[in-house]
Amino acid sequence: MSQPLTLSVGQHTDRGRKPANQDCHGAVVPRAPLRATKGAALALADGIGSSAVSHVASATAVASFLDDYYATPDAWSVRTSAERVLAAANAWLYAQTRQSQERYDQDRGYVCTFSALVIKSNTAHVFHVGDARIYRIHAGERGASLEQLTTDHRVWVSPERSYLSRALGVQDRIDIDYRAVALEAGDLFMLATDGVYEHLTGADVHAALHAAPDLDEAARRLVARALANGSADNLTVQLVRIESLQAREASVGIA
Repeated sequence: MSQPLTLSVGQHTDRGRKPANQDCHGAVVPRAPLRATKGAALALADGIGSSAVSHVASATAVASFLDDYYATPDAWSVRTSAERVLAAANAWLYAQTRQSQERYDQDRGYVCTFSALVIKSNTAHVFHVGDARIYRIHAGERGASLEQLTTDHRVWVSPERSYLSRALGVQDRIDIDYRAVALEAGDLFMLATDGVYEHLTGADVHAALHAAPDLDEAARRLVARALANGSADNLTVQLVRIESLQAREASVGIA
């Protein structure tokens, strides 16, 4: 009997100094056999601050991804499944804006960033659009270094002004960044919105991971540290550690 994939997940979100939380996050770690055929999934979305309905966009994006990904055929690859689901979610969000009174102003429409990590077998599949980030954390004895696995889709027009160059719901079609990352047991990943990562250092991450008894508490400590360091945005963190990997099965054939 092959060794199963096992992992630990921790999550936390806070509205911070804003009146409402436009972030949304979720995770699904299914039991066998679904964990082997589809993997585990984490998703994070951040609604744009200029829109009064962006919290609906972020909640819809996360819920539809985590529900619909697991309903795709087992014969589809992780990439095909996720991209088909995200294309449908993007089309729905875009249609909602076009049918609303804000149809000519996308900055007030159903728009959000989206980042997801699907962990299946020995691979982490990264899907990303917007400016949330996914990191692989390399922890050492004296600190932690953060390897950014995503690229920010943000254009800076001045040191004070910037805008998203890509997000869900902006156009009728969406280009999703994808990459596959080979896994090793013990690997640790962090998904975070800009309200968190802009106000944390590697030392902050190391301190939270070292002091916390579990990843949920580590996520709470990271959010609290970012808030104490001056974050004025919504704050969301997800952490996932690979405890053991699914054993590779040797192929058997007839010569």
